Amino acid sequence: MTQPAGELYDLGYQHYRGPREGRMRARKAVFVDGFRTTLGLGHGPLAKVWPILLFGSAMAPAVIMAIVASQVGDLLDLPDHADYYQTVSIILIIFAAIIAPELLCPDRRNGVISLYLVRPLTITDYVVGRWMAFFTITLLLVYSGQIVLLAGLILSASEPLDYLRDNWLDIPRILGAGLLVAIFITSLPLAVSAFTDRRAYAAAFVIGLFIISSAAAGILTGCDEGGDRRRSADGTSRCEPLTGDSAKWFGLVALGQVPTNVNDMIFGVEGEGEGPDLIRELPRIVPIGWYVVLTSGMAFVLWWRYKRLSV
Repeated sequence: MTQPAGELYDLGYQHYRGPREGRMRARKAVFVDGFRTTLGLGHGPLAKVWPILLFGSAMAPAVIMAIVASQVGDLLDLPDHADYYQTVSIILIIFAAIIAPELLCPDRRNGVISLYLVRPLTITDYVVGRWMAFFTITLLLVYSGQIVLLAGLILSASEPLDYLRDNWLDIPRILGAGLLVAIFITSLPLAVSAFTDRRAYAAAFVIGLFIISSAAAGILTGCDEGGDRRRSADGTSRCEPLTGDSAKWFGLVALGQVPTNVNDMIFGVEGEGEGPDLIRELPRIVPIGWYVVLTSGMAFVLWWRYKRLSV
């Protein structure tokens, strides 16, 4: 009976003698992987469809507003940066609801988190890295649209340098308001995604929450046209809301308006519709505080949920 022959190979195994970058290197790896995942890099063509649509949806309003500004010139009131945020925040929330769960849900479903924690990485590092990856993409999108709109408004002005000199304060407002929009849009879908490992469930819940809250706020702040009427702050007459004086508080229920209410204060403009008109009757600290509580609460829920996960 023939015995199987065996061979030994000297593969030259050696200890790693290179630099040991430690925890910071692991944090960077989680961030970069989240950044690439958001953009669909390293995945098939279908994974890149939603990021492309997200970019197009964020840029389209800015391009349209810039074109309108270049055509009408000084004939009409031009769309401004506050109008862009009012439009793009709603669009970004919907698309973020679809894309953001991709950063969290597959890792839990496939049991990858336990492999991450083998390295010098904590669960807080993981959550912060994923959050920062999506926040960076969202912030770049928001600022890119504002840059396009600002360029369009400057070039459409009869005296571009005079326009820039008269409106230079719009630049810090753009930066501050864009930061608030990006933080909110990042925190909401990621907080929801922390409670399910199914991307479709997370996306459906975020979109449903957005639609239901907007509808509820519309009902609670709505009024009967045939009912009593009262004077608003600007002197115009309007009907009395069905919920009376409480309507201005119920206007805060609409999640899509939470960052917009604060942004309107930053730009010093008045939002359109019954809800924003009623919210202006509240002290300014109320919508600002509601934004802070809601955003920080969502970020805490995201972190708390992952701290309780068994990996």
